[in-house]
Amino acid sequence: MTIRVMLVDDQVLLRTGFRMVLAAQPDMEVVAEAGDGVEALQVLRSTEVDVVLMDVRMPKLDGVEATRRICSGPNPPKVLILTTFDLDEYAFSGLKAGASGFMLKDVPPGDLLAAIRAVHSGDAVVAPSTTRRLLDRFAPMLPSGGKEPQHKELQRLTEREREVMILVAQGLSNGEIAARLVLSEATVKTHVGRILTKLGLRDRVQVVVMAYETGLVRAGGRG
Repeated sequence: MTIRVMLVDDQVLLRTGFRMVLAAQPDMEVVAEAGDGVEALQVLRSTEVDVVLMDVRMPKLDGVEATRRICSGPNPPKVLILTTFDLDEYAFSGLKAGASGFMLKDVPPGDLLAAIRAVHSGDAVVAPSTTRRLLDRFAPMLPSGGKEPQHKELQRLTEREREVMILVAQGLSNGEIAARLVLSEATVKTHVGRILTKLGLRDRVQVVVMAYETGLVRAGGRG
């Protein structure tokens, strides 16, 4: 299956570089390009796209708002945010807007290609350690929550699922969670899947965001 990719960046040179890298892959095709968010939304009305590589700083309509509008539509493509600076505040906003992850623009080509394939398959591409650092920085901006969060969404979870959710929000991988809770990695994966289903979330990135927003985990990663 060919992954149909759209490049959204106001710098033509960067789009050219990305296009050359993707064109060399047998399973990828650049089917559209846009120089800003407004143009991207217009192009998407008539072009079928699987993955959007989205810049954040653009004229007319920035990448965060463009991502929000794209992801709020029916059967939206996956969005991968590209940012110039690590831990850019736009990266967090982009994740909340519905992006499946973010990467630096100077990422090695192999990592970019792997990220596109991962996003296309439904995975998030934000490494647990990066997620932890990102949210440790921005968690103070989110509601702190009480000692015992009583959000209705969280009440759908079992105690074990809440425990797993806290560890996901602290940046642990499935393997690390399995070791911490003395479970098999397959069991942890099942718990994560149930958390996603019960809370109506797309991936573990959104799990982390909700954990901070509801106060289940607070600044510093404490549950």
